[in-house]
Amino acid sequence: MRKAIVAGGGIGGLSAAIGLHGIGWEVTVLEQAPELTAVGAGISLWPNALRSLETLGVHLAKLREQESGGLHDREGRRITRWDADAFRRHHGRPLAAIHRADFIAALHDALPAGCVRTGVEVTNPEDLDADVIVAADGIHSGLRKRLWPRHPEPVYSGSTAFRAVTALPRPTELGTSWDDGAEIGVIPLHDGRVYWWASYVAEPGIRYEDPKAYLRRRFGGWHEPIPELIEATTPEALLHHDLYLLGTPLPSYVRGRIALLGDAAHAMPPFLGQGGCQAIEDAVVLAAALSTHENVDTALRSYDEQRRPRSQAVVKSSVQAGKMGPQLRNPLAVAIRNSVFRMLPGALTARIGAGVSGWTPPVPRRPAPPRTP
Repeated sequence: MRKAIVAGGGIGGLSAAIGLHGIGWEVTVLEQAPELTAVGAGISLWPNALRSLETLGVHLAKLREQESGGLHDREGRRITRWDADAFRRHHGRPLAAIHRADFIAALHDALPAGCVRTGVEVTNPEDLDADVIVAADGIHSGLRKRLWPRHPEPVYSGSTAFRAVTALPRPTELGTSWDDGAEIGVIPLHDGRVYWWASYVAEPGIRYEDPKAYLRRRFGGWHEPIPELIEATTPEALLHHDLYLLGTPLPSYVRGRIALLGDAAHAMPPFLGQGGCQAIEDAVVLAAALSTHENVDTALRSYDEQRRPRSQAVVKSSVQAGKMGPQLRNPLAVAIRNSVFRMLPGALTARIGAGVSGWTPPVPRRPAPPRTP
């Protein structure tokens, strides 16, 4: 039986392990942290990710499909309506969301007991006994730096973001609100709570002694339920991160028997909601390539040829979406953009992103079941 070691127990690493286990490989996941954890935030899963998870055989019981919503300005005036039925027709699946902790737990449960080992850092991949090593160790990947020591480090996107999950006393719907250089998004989760975020253009590294007080000052004048969300969120639930991306594309996602995956290969800003989705795509393509090609070198070359052009194009699209969306600051340009969007019918705006989310994954070849006498 062929062996694989996955460095990193996040969404991409666990998805890769599920894919490799599904094609009959012996897989071990080595996670540096003392336990598998997920930040207290949600994640949106676009149709390309949902198809990939279906192909991997992963079922998410705590997934919430998004049924209604829209894009607004800070005063609450509608810019576009989000048409869920039209979205399904154009993208082939709904837009869905899940708490990251629930997602990580579901991926972990899809793997054999004992497959994941925590508290183990991979620093010398050459010493590992495996046919393939998957580097899924995140945006600041130590393995990427080891393989490409002169490659530029991740760069700041220009925006910083607060994120949180909280409960509201009344239901709310999917929504994004834009202002000059800022956005706030709200996504309902399956248990009645909502995942929300606020991103805005700022210098990196700025932190606040009282983050909640800052959010009140910065966004308290926006339309409801935004002030209500801020008040309902406990200070310890607030996460604050500057948004980085791998600005210089890698020349390859493969070196020898090591394959980079997810943020380690193509970290992107979140403006298309595709970071985790692209990592899941990586996982299913890697499994399909290794199940199709007997020779590992040929399989990894196929993985690189399929994933690098697409994922790097999504990085560029994410950067552009930020510049034309929540990072746009010129008041005249913002007014023109909003006016153009208001003139578009909901059925047309529902097509936005279909070129990315319409992707169909390859199907890995499953090993033949053992013969019974």
